Amino acid sequence: MTQDDDGERLASWLEGLGLADALGEAGLPTFTRDADGRAVWTEPGRVAELEAALRSQGDEPGRGVPVQLVLVARQARLRTQLLATRWFTYETLGELRGASTEATRFAVHKAAQTHRLLVVPVDDGVVVPGFQLGPDGEVRPDVAPLLEPLLAARMDPWRAWAWLTQPAALTFGMAPEQAVTDPDLADLVLHAAVRLAEHVGRT
Repeated sequence: MTQDDDGERLASWLEGLGLADALGEAGLPTFTRDADGRAVWTEPGRVAELEAALRSQGDEPGRGVPVQLVLVARQARLRTQLLATRWFTYETLGELRGASTEATRFAVHKAAQTHRLLVVPVDDGVVVPGFQLGPDGEVRPDVAPLLEPLLAARMDPWRAWAWLTQPAALTFGMAPEQAVTDPDLADLVLHAAVRLAEHVGRT
């Protein structure tokens, strides 16, 4: 089997897993398709090494899913989802609150340190997801009790954002940050947040 065949097989495998676009983000060799649809790798000499590394995980190395690449791909999807929603920088949040950028930066850091505000790292900076804020730019009183246990447990900010904002079966298809506004679901959501925080704290 030729190097080209190896490269084509690896490319097809990654495309089938939906992970081809995550290669560059993970700092790995990437590929494009030429006019004939063949995979053209940026570093063809590393294809065998790359395949061995990606298939080395799991109980069945020949079929193993590259876990780190899956995580990179998931992070990229979450980033896209977050940036498609309402979010703030220090500058834009300051404008909403009628405060200076420096005062807002200080307030955001203080609130994050005391587990009262979720701040998510994006690229070389941070953003403040808008779901947790009211019209005045301050944290929603109904969301604060959800944030506190999760952030105190040092839950990964991306994981916390995903849990709070994604529809869940527990809350009948509503995101926890939405369900907490329903009097019939609020206690259930708060209990779930505490239990999740306890689990995070043990791991």
